[in-house]
Amino acid sequence: MRLEPITWERLADSLADRLLDLKTADGGAWPRVAVDGAPAGGTGELAGRVADALRLRGRSALVIGTEGFLRPASLRLEYGHEDVEAYYSGWFDTGALWREVFGPLDPGGTGRVLPDLWDPAADRATRSPYVELPPGGVLLLHGPLLLGHWFPFDLTVHVRLSPGALARRTPQDARWTLPAFERYEREADPAGAADVVVRADDPRHPAWNG
Repeated sequence: MRLEPITWERLADSLADRLLDLKTADGGAWPRVAVDGAPAGGTGELAGRVADALRLRGRSALVIGTEGFLRPASLRLEYGHEDVEAYYSGWFDTGALWREVFGPLDPGGTGRVLPDLWDPAADRATRSPYVELPPGGVLLLHGPLLLGHWFPFDLTVHVRLSPGALARRTPQDARWTLPAFERYEREADPAGAADVVVRADDPRHPAWNG
């Protein structure tokens, strides 16, 4: 795959321009975009930059992180605090994401989306109010392991880190998750599956496939 150097600012602008003309696959009113990647890749920052660029272009955008849809600790940590299989397939409440985020954005939906559901620090519901995304508004969902759940994305962006960069940039207390990302590479091939790939081994000098 050929990648070209780019700045984060130009990347956000280029993605925002592309999203202005994005048509939904199901004819719905709300384009849905994945910004997929390990936490060390800064997917939330990229999603926020793209949202800001969209708003400057007169388009509403809603950024949601999957960290707000973790399962309760009793389920998430049932097999211990460092169970790789649980992290890979059981930490995130995909059912709630379908129900509270994607369902309202289906054709004929209300556009009323729940921005988060669970506070992992307090281990209780966040009780956040619903947010209404107007027709034409763009959902930017960011987080790890997004491309293996059949979510109805209209555009997918994968922030890629080489194994070495991922290991270097992952905090010590989260390094136990690294085997989950190795498995994700094998089973989901996110760099091959995504519409847009951003290489972020050096966070100062990203590159993308245009």
